[in-house]
Amino acid sequence: MRLILLLACLLLAACATAPKPQVSTAPPIILISIDGARPDYLDRGATPVLSAMAAEGLRGSLRPSFPVKTFPNHYTLVTGLRPDRNGIVENNMEDPAIPGVTFKMSNRAAVGDRRWWDEAEPIWVAAEREGVKTATMFWPGSEAPVRGVRPSYWLPYEEAMPNEARVDRLLAWLDLPPAERPRLLTLYFHQVDKAGHDFGPDAPQVAGAMAEVDAAIGRLVAGLKARGLAANVIVVSDHGMAATPADRRIFLEDLMPLDAGRTLVMGAIMTLYPAPGREAEVERALLKPHPHMTCWRKGEIPPRLRYGRNPRVAPIVCLPEMTWTITTREWVAKAKPELGSHGWDPDAPEMAALFVAQGPAFRRGARLPTFDNVDVYPLLARLLGLRPQPGDGGPRLAESALVR
Repeated sequence: MRLILLLACLLLAACATAPKPQVSTAPPIILISIDGARPDYLDRGATPVLSAMAAEGLRGSLRPSFPVKTFPNHYTLVTGLRPDRNGIVENNMEDPAIPGVTFKMSNRAAVGDRRWWDEAEPIWVAAEREGVKTATMFWPGSEAPVRGVRPSYWLPYEEAMPNEARVDRLLAWLDLPPAERPRLLTLYFHQVDKAGHDFGPDAPQVAGAMAEVDAAIGRLVAGLKARGLAANVIVVSDHGMAATPADRRIFLEDLMPLDAGRTLVMGAIMTLYPAPGREAEVERALLKPHPHMTCWRKGEIPPRLRYGRNPRVAPIVCLPEMTWTITTREWVAKAKPELGSHGWDPDAPEMAALFVAQGPAFRRGARLPTFDNVDVYPLLARLLGLRPQPGDGGPRLAESALVR
């Protein structure tokens, strides 16, 4: 009998502490990422839908966080913490607490391992804890049970899924009964970033990729209208893109023996681990002045970059001047050339990220100044009625963007 009473008490306690699902009639919030889209891409005549949204709502620029890479900045957007604090310090990284594993975008097991993501709480976790249902369509971090919580609806990343199918799945989630319908939804498009890498930011293929994504967003807008849903739609990107001329290459073997260290990342940024016993040799070679590159020990990176405290940051970080890249002759000989890249100084205009917002919560016809991308998370929290976690962003964007 005592055991039955104990079980009953535990059940009542669980019911009391579990978040009660919210049934809201408030407009859904849709966060869309166009990977690699610069703000000036809207001025190329290829985006009638996005341009109309910007004219009816808001348009501005986001300053990305360092390093200017895809996974770190996507996680920054939804956590309000810069990469050094959210734990996703690079697309490729290692962690002394997770030995033998290299995190990279192609390592599906690592991408789904919560240990890499648990240093921060993304907005969908905060929402789910408060009983607000969420749905993520291909957002970095959403494939892992971050801090033990998943979005109510999510899919593993599938690059081959057509844009139309991505939009239709999101609309299907909005067709669910009110008690099951998500309030916050995310959507991700990769085509613009790929075109920028393959052809360079000024190539017609980039305009073509923007037109393709714009059509998909048009499909979403039409679907929302057909359903009578006045959604608050926020379109962002993680970073911009710059050309990588073949005559602006820094060859690592000209600076140090290649066997003196191991690189995880090269290009618009380099992260390097000196070979055991050769630390002093590597530092002598890299930490001295170079014509088009600056290198630092992780603990000596300039404070304005807000990077280097996390144990996942490599011992040596090198940053080339804009449009210069770090590579090796062997890599150039065997790899497909990239005509565009990102990763440089986040203050560079070419690295700026897109911001467009339109919906009943947003001001109409406003042009915003440049904001740091850590300010997007507080904006999302305010739209959801959630108390934001302490972070690196502030209320500036929300106060400038929202109807008072």
